[in-house]
Amino acid sequence: MKVRLLLCFLVVGFLFPVLGSAQQTPMARQPLTFWYEYSINPGKEADFMELVKTVGQPVRDKLMDEGVVLAWGLEVDLLRIPGAPTHLIWYSVADYAGVEKVDAAMRAQIAKLDEDASKSGMTKKGTKTAGVSDRMREIADLSKTHDFLTRDLVFNVASGTAPANLLPWTRFAFVKVKPGKGPEFRRAWDKYNKPIYDKLLADGVIVAYGLSVEEIRTEGDFTHFTWFATKELGDMEKVRSAFLADRDHRSQEEQDALTNLFTSLVDADASRQEVTRSIIFHLPKAK
Repeated sequence: MKVRLLLCFLVVGFLFPVLGSAQQTPMARQPLTFWYEYSINPGKEADFMELVKTVGQPVRDKLMDEGVVLAWGLEVDLLRIPGAPTHLIWYSVADYAGVEKVDAAMRAQIAKLDEDASKSGMTKKGTKTAGVSDRMREIADLSKTHDFLTRDLVFNVASGTAPANLLPWTRFAFVKVKPGKGPEFRRAWDKYNKPIYDKLLADGVIVAYGLSVEEIRTEGDFTHFTWFATKELGDMEKVRSAFLADRDHRSQEEQDALTNLFTSLVDADASRQEVTRSIIFHLPKAK
């Protein structure tokens, strides 16, 4: 996640990839998102997708029907970055109990499939049938796998029903807030950035946005990240224009004050951005 104009771009973001039917949803209670970063070996992308659809998808979809999983998806980066992961699977839940249920269900699924493979004997080529664990070792460089658990401090989605077959684009902005400056950063973000996102959401330019942190710190490269999701990649130009317009209508003195405020709160050199596109994006079925 770390792989991912200063004043303007300190605010843009990352899809907490869940859309609902209204802005006030269960997710307003600061939900958790679990992320799996994978580095898939060249030429093994189709094999990986097969595993996702036959192993993890049935588990996450079933738990979504039961109300445990709020949404889940698979994303890839728009930009290829040396050393960066190639695929990102995520799922969102209300709390730690949800994480535990998904973890237990996935372990049980993999164990069952591994056992089934061990009982199936040899393939037509005379080799032993590979289970999920063996196949993953062939498909991915597991030494580079990185899991994250994040929590949304702010989460807002567009009202109405999400479009059918929606595959959002998401922009993430990772920042490293200076020690002791977290509360001040949050106040500045709420005052100067949140109103712009709210208007973009109301106007239908973006479909969701938020501000998030690692729930369990595994990285020292960032402390907070903002995110927003759009239906089309081209809509990101409208987001950029909205932030530029907000800053441009201010006096030079105000612009300088805002720049000084944000640069006093974050390590600007540590800021990174990322844009991802969804390959899979599942939401609960409309009732």
